[in-house]
Amino acid sequence: MPSNSAPMHPVDLIRKKRDGESLTNEEIRFLVAGAAGSSISLEQLAAWLMAAWIRGLSVEETRALTVAMRDSGEKFDPSRLGKTAVDKHSTGGVGDKTSFLVAPIAAACGVVVPMISGRALGHTGGTLDKLESIPGYRTALSLREFEAVLETCGASIVSQTLTLVPADRVLYGLRDRTATVENVGLICASILSKKLAAGLNGLVLDVKTGSGAFMRRREDAERLAALMVATAEAAGTRTVALLTDMGQPLGHTAGNWIEVAECVELLRGERPAHSEDLRQLSLILAGWMIHLGGKAPSPEIGSRMAEAALSDGSALGVFMKMVDTQGGDVGVFDDLAAFHRPDVTRVLAAWESGFIADMDTTAIGWAVQRTGAGREARDTSEVPAESLGWEPVDPHAGIVYHARRGDRVEKGGPIATLYATSEAQMEEAVGRLRAAIRIADEPPSAAVPLVSRVFDRKSAEAFLQNAVKV
Repeated sequence: MPSNSAPMHPVDLIRKKRDGESLTNEEIRFLVAGAAGSSISLEQLAAWLMAAWIRGLSVEETRALTVAMRDSGEKFDPSRLGKTAVDKHSTGGVGDKTSFLVAPIAAACGVVVPMISGRALGHTGGTLDKLESIPGYRTALSLREFEAVLETCGASIVSQTLTLVPADRVLYGLRDRTATVENVGLICASILSKKLAAGLNGLVLDVKTGSGAFMRRREDAERLAALMVATAEAAGTRTVALLTDMGQPLGHTAGNWIEVAECVELLRGERPAHSEDLRQLSLILAGWMIHLGGKAPSPEIGSRMAEAALSDGSALGVFMKMVDTQGGDVGVFDDLAAFHRPDVTRVLAAWESGFIADMDTTAIGWAVQRTGAGREARDTSEVPAESLGWEPVDPHAGIVYHARRGDRVEKGGPIATLYATSEAQMEEAVGRLRAAIRIADEPPSAAVPLVSRVFDRKSAEAFLQNAVKV
């Protein structure tokens, strides 16, 4: 802030946003610095977030907030690795496990993938919780350790450090407690600040829409996708966003270990029943990553390279090496079924014959969460950095699906197998899952495309031209 400028006061910026005005870059940097350095009270930050949620943020404010949050702490510099750094981010869904496939696939094709991921909260699963179902796997690495794994393996999936984007940790915790999460500008800044702090050259965004997405309405998902692409591009990172279907769980598992096991099967070249959508989406996403990383002239050719990396075992090799380098016991992959040790198991049978006509995927996600595989809240007490205060999850809980949208089922036949931590949790999970699935005499009228739209810089900017507030 220039020395001759007038002092800033948080209450003035709260009032300004409350009255519908836009904040300047300097004012936003002041707020973010106050969040990271604890010089602005939580009450004042919460008041500003509510004003921003109600009044909206302009595209310019969103960009300024993203960059200020990115710069609020330590950043990772992958340039020393001598390869193009590319990552993928999903806005979250049920059974969304593509990270375990696209990271090793893209690395096997010559790019480096520094992936900073999150944990389960609400109805969606968490990448880190799934990885930690592998005994010994360390997600909390220092940036120096992170770089060493990337140099050795080409890919690393880790948690956010305490010094990386500290402003987001404060602001997101407040948003979660003050009902100010569902604002596309605040969502965009939170997601991108962490991704851009990893020094990425390219970023592929998987924006979910449908019954299991945070942005259920297509128009909301499109706005978020366009905003994130335009914001990341303005910050200097080549970015695309794919709108993908979350009208049913992705793949045939949702939980922790069972999702890792499904991905290992695919990495081994197997084709499990009901995993084809997961396989295809992973190849498409990896194709874009390989293309943005400069290793393929088009995403289509990138997808063919990705499929080759699955077929020849090179992606599996990267995954196993990453797990081993981060302390994981790769021996558990020798017998995937033997390692799976759930406390309670039950099969949900079809209550009538017909077709799976509809799946309320958010409700299914809550059924998965109730098995013990997810969590309801984050513990904000002071805890060691290794745990970051998250309540534990059951690595062996979750749901395996034997039928999906459009499939015919016979009365008494299996729809899903549930694994839970206790009988009480099983009862609730079964009830929620049954209520979330509709069986009808006729199949769904039309197939839903896996990828319905792609935003690049040009199409994102065109989409946002008439959007004043986000």
